[in-house]
Amino acid sequence: MIDLPDATRVNRRLPKEAFYKNLTLNTAMKDKFISDIERIVVENSLTKENLNLSDDADVKEILLLSLTLKKQEFDNRILEVIARQNQHKLIFLAVYGEQRQLALYSGKLYKTEWMNEDELQLIAKGFNLDQIWNNLIEQVALHEERAESVSNLSIGERLALQEQIINQEKKIEKLEADVMKEQQPRKKFDKFTKLQKYQKELENMKHGQA
Repeated sequence: MIDLPDATRVNRRLPKEAFYKNLTLNTAMKDKFISDIERIVVENSLTKENLNLSDDADVKEILLLSLTLKKQEFDNRILEVIARQNQHKLIFLAVYGEQRQLALYSGKLYKTEWMNEDELQLIAKGFNLDQIWNNLIEQVALHEERAESVSNLSIGERLALQEQIINQEKKIEKLEADVMKEQQPRKKFDKFTKLQKYQKELENMKHGQA
């Protein structure tokens, strides 16, 4: 459930053509923009004023943009281009039929899995917009956090650790397949030993011991 204060509600449709004309796009990306996106709507605008926040922050405004898609498997680079060329912090709500996906850009694009609307969770928590933005990053980028010992880590450190864990899991998955396929006993043993090492490293990462 997207639970943002009523005072932040905008519900303003942006003409798609006018929107992408304000972006620096190559021809291929412009074609993707036209072919993949049906409609763009500014759903919410979070500011210090409409949230009655007393604390100042570096972040001045956070926008929730909904993008109604023509196809579910759209080019995610569109979201990255929009975010990198916009002065505001952006949360994207991708809509395809009954399915929804949240995404945001913070050094790279992060997104949730596709889910039904009633499964979405997005709330604004914090005493200023910096804290609210960090909390939104947490809800989108770390909605299924793999590490367990993160209480002393910043959002940036948690994102970096998550990336390490995901990469390690991919290495393990690939090596597991190699072990299964290997026919020579010695090579199989060497690969299995390496697999155990990777698995131990993964456990250390998850418990903050990397």
